[in-house]
Amino acid sequence: MSTENTTKINQLLTSLPKSVVLQSFWLTEQGYSPDLQKRYRNSRWLESLGNGAMIRTGDKVSYEGGMYALQTQGFSTVHPGGKTALALLGKTHYLELASHKVTLFGNRGEKLPAWFLNYDWGVLVDYYQTEFLPMDIGFVEVELKHFSIKVSNAARAILECLYLAPEKQELLECYELMEGLNNLIPKQVQALLEKCESIKVKRLFLYLAEKAGHEWLNYVDLKKIDLGQGKRSIVKNGVYNRKYQITIPKELEEYGKRSI
Repeated sequence: MSTENTTKINQLLTSLPKSVVLQSFWLTEQGYSPDLQKRYRNSRWLESLGNGAMIRTGDKVSYEGGMYALQTQGFSTVHPGGKTALALLGKTHYLELASHKVTLFGNRGEKLPAWFLNYDWGVLVDYYQTEFLPMDIGFVEVELKHFSIKVSNAARAILECLYLAPEKQELLECYELMEGLNNLIPKQVQALLEKCESIKVKRLFLYLAEKAGHEWLNYVDLKKIDLGQGKRSIVKNGVYNRKYQITIPKELEEYGKRSI
């Protein structure tokens, strides 16, 4: 390989954090042709992670390194959300990675690339394509060892948990998660609830926040939040909550209550 090409790959690797994925289309956009990429693989500078993606030879990568590539080398909306985001934010002891499972969200119609789906990250990946929340609010950067990625903030993350409830996420666990969110920022909550398009999610969120007795709820203007009309049966054979017109599990309604 020529000195020029060696210098070029050195400059690339020096400019990027460790333990991240390099997408082939992005490398091409940076001036590294498919032929040059092949030479770098043959010379053991890079190794294939799958069709359309590479890593530094010898690098150990996690799903976060894949997230970094999706978020910074393109226009992907895919992000860790729900319980996974809460775990990355240190908001919960329900650490998703401990159970070898991560939850990702992205825009409806946005598929994960084949290299991400086919690579063994050492964790089970659940990916949901949704539009119940816009993709321009409710995010925060989380600093990892070598780089940072965008994840849902705490308010958006609990809304994502409720989006999955009760089929993919137990409502009682959602309440336990909500109990720990005693410092949500009312302005952020307000913005997300006003933009949220799921009546079920909004009603459940307000019910759980009220049940948890969070003070920040007093600063949320409910008059600006569309809670829809009519009843919503969240579960069968549950208990009806008249204020929010939802039918919820009996064990959730009775959770925390003590007989005198």
